Amino acid sequence: MTSVKLNGRPRTVDADPDTPLLWVLREDLGLTGTKFGCGVGACGACTVHVNGEPVRSCSIPLSAAAGADIVTIEGLAMSAGIADGGLHAVQAAWIDVQVPQCGYCQSGMIMAAAALLKKTPKPTDAEIDAAISNLCLCGTYPRVRRAIRSLSDQA
Repeated sequence: MTSVKLNGRPRTVDADPDTPLLWVLREDLGLTGTKFGCGVGACGACTVHVNGEPVRSCSIPLSAAAGADIVTIEGLAMSAGIADGGLHAVQAAWIDVQVPQCGYCQSGMIMAAAALLKKTPKPTDAEIDAAISNLCLCGTYPRVRRAIRSLSDQA
């Protein structure tokens, strides 16, 4: 049994400690907003926050997350103090700028962008490019940057 704080709530998971966190989130806990992309931590579709840091959840075992505070795309707004059903500012910017094309990579991109803006409210283009290392086969990078810029211009 492994205990974590997941999207603000204590949870206990009965899964093999070597199971990648991604599969525990999706299969054992039913949180399917975190996507499987590559399985080797390269694409970023599986990005979640672990103790406030963006982490590729396919690359860390459940045992490495024991006792951690984990936030998934489903809990992002709540983690920012937004009432149930509301959108995190990054999610709203994604809609305003119409970032997604196919959308598959976007939950990971949003999680990476939220972590960036929390640490660096007014990032430079170079900081955005360094923090958003997620792969997008549709090439939405200019819109991702525009959405992040729209939020950093408000800070």
